[in-house]
Amino acid sequence: MTVADAAAVAKIHVAAWQHAYRGLVSQRFLDSLSISERTAKLTRSLRQVGPVRTIVAESDGQVVGFATVGPARDEDSSTDDAELFAIYVDPARVRLGAGRALLSRAKEVAREMGCRRMILWVLKDNASARAFYKRCGMRQEATRGTSTIAGDDFVKMKYSARL
Repeated sequence: MTVADAAAVAKIHVAAWQHAYRGLVSQRFLDSLSISERTAKLTRSLRQVGPVRTIVAESDGQVVGFATVGPARDEDSSTDDAELFAIYVDPARVRLGAGRALLSRAKEVAREMGCRRMILWVLKDNASARAFYKRCGMRQEATRGTSTIAGDDFVKMKYSARL
């Protein structure tokens, strides 16, 4: 991902959240998500040097999805664990292969970083995402506490795969 991709990625991120979390997360919160604020945040983060990488999927020259991977943040993770922090596809392009391609490339990036395992966290109530990860060979490991989104607590599930 480059700075030139930030606006397209931000648009996908907001649309994907509004699609994937409809009925799970407060609609008021989803409606408040801002593409311009997300673009600014992405642009700032791209200018920082670090081990986190965001990759994009393109179709016909347009960004249709993205994934972000870096060193795992869990206190129980080892130094050879990578974490998939985000993976989102334009809701109009879901189930056309971009998500699977992004996950595959994220695993390659993790291997290039010297990692041997990838983990990710997903909301327990996000059945479609959990099914996607399972189809892609990720295994459910555990639950761990909650994530708070818009003042509501959600149980998170941990998934992993050997690289």
